[in-house]
Amino acid sequence: MRGILLAGGSGTRLYPATLSVNKQLLPVYDKPMIWYPLSVLMMAGVREILVIGTPEDAPRLSQALGDGAQWGLTLSYAVQNSPRGVAEAFLIGEAFLDGGPCALILGDNLFYGARLEAQLRAAAAGGAGATVFAQRVTDPERFGVVELDGDGRPVGIEEKPLRPRSDWAVTGLYFYDGELGGIARGLKPSARGELEITDVNRAYLEAGRLRVERLGRGYAWLDLGTPEALLEASEFVRAIQKRQALQIACLEEIALGQGWIDRDAVLAQAERMSNAPYGAYLRSLVG
Repeated sequence: MRGILLAGGSGTRLYPATLSVNKQLLPVYDKPMIWYPLSVLMMAGVREILVIGTPEDAPRLSQALGDGAQWGLTLSYAVQNSPRGVAEAFLIGEAFLDGGPCALILGDNLFYGARLEAQLRAAAAGGAGATVFAQRVTDPERFGVVELDGDGRPVGIEEKPLRPRSDWAVTGLYFYDGELGGIARGLKPSARGELEITDVNRAYLEAGRLRVERLGRGYAWLDLGTPEALLEASEFVRAIQKRQALQIACLEEIALGQGWIDRDAVLAQAERMSNAPYGAYLRSLVG
């Protein structure tokens, strides 16, 4: 399975902080925002990842992440010329995906949970169909919303409905089989002029091949698109890391656990960051 990390958009909700900086490169406590969604793809076992950014930001993202070799990854980059919807990522990345299964994550989403890695692995190995992750919210009208029956199976899905039939919001994390390409090519722009990810999910739902992984108690899903959300996320990460003495979204730790890099690679990163607490944490992993 290959992955797409969509880091486009102009970040206008974060102005003036993003006037000259890509939103996904802003810090969330001690790491760039983009490390958090990247860590999710890594936990799912995805090593080949296409990062999509604006024409101005794609070079900055490439400079920040490189080719991914330091984490045992293969990163490549592509451009979304204007914000024409999340689902356009599948058309931009069509050659990269080459008809195979795909995981897509939005670059401003943070996920946390004790069993998250197991759920990600299961979704990546899900076979035919699609899997979306959902969490209950108090303001479902701001999101794509999935309606579930008594057994937790999806029976309806809407994009930012005025009168939501459910409080289960679809998060910015999706897994699809190889049928995705044909569905994406057949999409029509919505009334907003965008290719909607909800229309992709609806196609799988209507074919009876959409699964929903619910994130319940003990999970956090944070959308980092506003100054308040960015501050809250930083406080959340700080609190967890201070209390548990464990790092959230430590890419080297994930890569080491997956067997993608060795002890020497971790030590090299630790030396590079020796003046920061993060470097000391890396050294403790292999010390």
